Amino acid sequence: MKLGIVGLPNVGKSTLFNSLTKAGAEAANYPFCTIDPNVGVVTVPDPRLQLLGDFYNSRKITPAVIEFVDIAGLVKGASKGEGLGNQFLAAIREVDAIVHVVRCFEDGNVIHVDGSIDPVRDIETIELELVLADLEVLERRIAKTARSAMNDKDAKKELEILKKLQPILNDGRQAKEYTPENDDEAAFIDTLGLLSAKPVIYAANVGEDDLADDGASNPFVARVRDFAAAEGSEVFVISAKLEEEMSELEDEDRKMFLEDLGLSEGGLEKLIAASYRLLGLMSFLTAGEKETRAWTIRMGTKAPQAAGKIHSDFERGFIRAEVVNYQDLLNAGSYAAAKEKGQVRIEGKEYVMQDGDVVLFRFNV
Repeated sequence: MKLGIVGLPNVGKSTLFNSLTKAGAEAANYPFCTIDPNVGVVTVPDPRLQLLGDFYNSRKITPAVIEFVDIAGLVKGASKGEGLGNQFLAAIREVDAIVHVVRCFEDGNVIHVDGSIDPVRDIETIELELVLADLEVLERRIAKTARSAMNDKDAKKELEILKKLQPILNDGRQAKEYTPENDDEAAFIDTLGLLSAKPVIYAANVGEDDLADDGASNPFVARVRDFAAAEGSEVFVISAKLEEEMSELEDEDRKMFLEDLGLSEGGLEKLIAASYRLLGLMSFLTAGEKETRAWTIRMGTKAPQAAGKIHSDFERGFIRAEVVNYQDLLNAGSYAAAKEKGQVRIEGKEYVMQDGDVVLFRFNV
């Protein structure tokens, strides 16, 4: 999974990126301190992995990962080259979802590019730039496709789809507002990499005092939540500054620090949960002496396609899947005992994978 972090200058993007990835992107109190898109990879916390690893005495434990791309602060006119321009917009065309950091705190020492705190205005500024950048891409694609459409049926179909999207973007609305008529249409739109078609997770960046009630008493957060609800987006509340301080701590100290604040989880856990919900993701597990590993798939994925995540040969030569729930396996005490209890199931090509399945794929190529 790949997430792009965007927002106006000085809203806490790079501070959040630093805390999540410990990658040390420069964070300073002036616009455009992030000159190149910073990339960091973090592991997805999953306590099931260590339990299974201990169960099998695995030599290696491999969690799922998320790649974060930190984009320089966008400003009004970015799509036309203002600020550092649309060179950064291209960097997020490949992401699965956008994490939009929104400033929801007052601090006279940290300047705001527009001079005041207004999260909805800030969101709309960024969203409009994404729409304008998409419109430019769409217009170029229409001009190119129109030349082929006269003699090519596929190009003619593509042109029809492009012309359905164009008026939506011309109205300043997002591409995600268009509902594809069928799977083929949806698949073609996906190939365009439109920024305004991507799912969004809003990171409401607050002061430390607003964390205890998850931003419930912060009027800025309330406005972000209302805005997100209207468009079907996710929101999580975070203090980027506090997260950065905690990123310097060892895991046990970090856990104690969170407990002292009355919190059960940190920003990374909140973001991962929000992104999994938004994208409809889950994890299945493979386990043994050699390696215990988590694999991220979309909900509704069938066994052969899940096997293909491990290796294309597994999908091509799929025979069956031997499946047991991870908790049932641990409770049984051994794989053989789980089998005796009838908890290890033999599943075929139509089996829909479930979160927490421990799977052994049988295949032949």
